[in-house]
Amino acid sequence: MPSTFLFATWNGGGAVPPVLSVARALRERGHTVRVLADTSLHAQVAAIGVEAIAWTTAPQGDPADPAKDVIKDFEARTPLGAFARLRDRIVCGPAADYAQDTAAELRARPADVLVAEFMLLGALTAGEGAGIPVASLATTLYTFPTRGAPPPGLGLKPATGALGRLRDRVLTSVMLKPWEKGLPPLNAARAARGLPPLHSVVDAFGRVDRLLVLSPRALDHPGREFPANVRHVGPRLDDPSWAGDLELPPGDAPLVLAGMSSSYMRQRDQLERIAEALGTLPVRGLLTTGPAVDPATIRAPRNVLVTAAAPHTAALRHAAVTITHAGHGTAVKSLAAAVPLVCMPQGRDQPEVARHVESAGAGITVGRNASSRTIAQAVERILREPSYRWHARRMAAAIAADTATDLAIAELEALAEAGAR
Repeated sequence: MPSTFLFATWNGGGAVPPVLSVARALRERGHTVRVLADTSLHAQVAAIGVEAIAWTTAPQGDPADPAKDVIKDFEARTPLGAFARLRDRIVCGPAADYAQDTAAELRARPADVLVAEFMLLGALTAGEGAGIPVASLATTLYTFPTRGAPPPGLGLKPATGALGRLRDRVLTSVMLKPWEKGLPPLNAARAARGLPPLHSVVDAFGRVDRLLVLSPRALDHPGREFPANVRHVGPRLDDPSWAGDLELPPGDAPLVLAGMSSSYMRQRDQLERIAEALGTLPVRGLLTTGPAVDPATIRAPRNVLVTAAAPHTAALRHAAVTITHAGHGTAVKSLAAAVPLVCMPQGRDQPEVARHVESAGAGITVGRNASSRTIAQAVERILREPSYRWHARRMAAAIAADTATDLAIAELEALAEAGAR
C-alpha cells in the first residue's frame, strides 16, 4: 500500500546524495514523498521528481559557497572547534527551529513516516512529538560509542587487553563531554513538543524507531555491537544530479580519479599538490574540483584533466586508484568499484573513514599537508602492490551483497506498515 513519507535534510555536502537516493527510491516505488530542505538543495530535490519544501525558521546555507555556509568549520582552528560549530549551528543550537518547521509541515500535511538526516535532532524531535514512526539516516559510518570498537572519530585501532579497554573508556568519556553544551537547547526543543528532557545529547540520536546506517557493515569493526534499532542497509551509490557527463583524459595509461570535498574546506592547495603529483607519474589524472573550487584556478600538467564535476560512479569503472579526502561517499563508491584509495582526510568524519579503509587493506592514508612527492609515492605503491586491489575487490563483493536488495526501502516500508496497524 502506498504511504506518505516526509524527509528532513540539510545541505551537508556529501550527506545529500544518499538521502535523496532513498527519497527517490521510495517515490519510484509509488509512495508520496516530500523533502524539507535548504532552498540551495531544491534543484537537486526536483531532479529526483520529489516535492521540495523550504525551511522557514531553521537555518539554511550552501557549503559550496564559504559566504553562505552555516557551519563554516573551515574557520575552526581545532577539531573540537569544528565539532562545536556543528553542534551549535545544526545539531542542537537550532533544534527548536528545525522542530517547529517539521511539526508545522506534519500538521499541515500528515505523513506516515518521518525520515531525517541523523544530525537533525530537531526534526527527529518533531517526529517523536507527533507520535509517528521515525527513522534517521546515518550517511557515514556509525559514529557513536559501542562495545567492541574504539571511540569513533579518532581513527584508532581496536583495543587489545586491559590497557586498551581502559583507553577506550577514558577517551569515550572525554569525547562525550563536549556534547553537554548542546543539551539545554535540545531539551528546550523537546519541552516545546511536550517531550521529557534527556540526560545526554547522544541519547537523542537513539530515540528513533530505526537508525539506518548507509554504509557497508564490512567497513566497520568486525566485533562491534550495535543498538537494537540500528540497521546497516548498505551505501547509496548514486552520483549527485550536478555531476554531469563523463569525459576521460586521452590515452591508455592507468587512470587516477582525484577529488576532495564537494563543500568548501580550503582544499585548493591540496588539489594543486595532487595535480603536481600525478604529473610526475605515468598515469592519466581526472581531477574533479567540485562546486566549491573553480577548476580554472588549478594548475595542472598535461596528463591531468581538471573539471568541476564528473560522475564518479562511471569514472571509477575505468580507474586504478582514487585520491580523496576520504569523504564517505567517494570512499564507498571507490570500494564498490574495487578501486583502492589514497586518503587525505581534511576533517569531519574523514579521519575515521580513512582509518577504516586502511584497516580493510584497501588504501593508504597520507596527511592533509602531504607533499606532492608523498602523494605520488602512495599512488605508486598502490599501483605496484596487488594486495590493495585484492582487498578492494573483497570490499566490492561485500558491498554488492549489501546492495543486491534495497534494505533501506524495506525498513522504511515496514515502518509505514507497522504505523498503519
